[in-house]
Amino acid sequence: MGLLLDAGIVVIVLIVVGVVAGMYNGFVVKRNRVNEAWAQIDVQLKRRYDLIPNLVETCKGYMKYEKGVLEKVTQLRSSIVSGSVQDKAQANNALSQTLKSLFAVAENYPDLKANQSFQNLQQELAVTEDRIAFVRTSYNDYVLSFNNAIQTFPGNVLAGMFGFTQMQYFQTPEEEREPVKVSFADSAPSAGMGDGGSGNAGTNQPAAPGPASPKGKSSKPGK
Repeated sequence: MGLLLDAGIVVIVLIVVGVVAGMYNGFVVKRNRVNEAWAQIDVQLKRRYDLIPNLVETCKGYMKYEKGVLEKVTQLRSSIVSGSVQDKAQANNALSQTLKSLFAVAENYPDLKANQSFQNLQQELAVTEDRIAFVRTSYNDYVLSFNNAIQTFPGNVLAGMFGFTQMQYFQTPEEEREPVKVSFADSAPSAGMGDGGSGNAGTNQPAAPGPASPKGKSSKPGK
């Protein structure tokens, strides 16, 4: 009788160990999938990072009065390869919006639009943007799966014991989920503004592409 009891205890222990080992390995697999997807995002962010200097140099020769836009692109470029997942997500979203502004302003420069280097860079950046969106979806799916696994019972008990913590989504901030409104009243200096200020951005300038305020006010884009 005692032998059967000991055998039963051994079987129970083996089952528990097997369940714990299986859940632990599941956490590791899910975490590795997240890390692999993040590595793919990083590759695309780095590719965009490498393309931007050539884009800025190409535009400089044509967009003489759009110094503010070019400087903003350069500034945001430097912030996209450092920081946390959320830091990079915010920098990526801000850079995407600024690049849209840059390409919209380029519509006013036919010679630039016809430049083959500019066209190639525009195409490569568009492809990169699509790839970032694609791998971001995969990454967020893996993060969701991992976070669900470590937050639901009994996974939450084991996750705490083994030091597994929630991972961040690569997401769009709430304020950037509205439809894109392109306005250059604050970001594109006028032709006579040598100091880069924004106080008279709309004076004697052709209207830039994008929605315009009915009375020329530029404090906020129109809804």
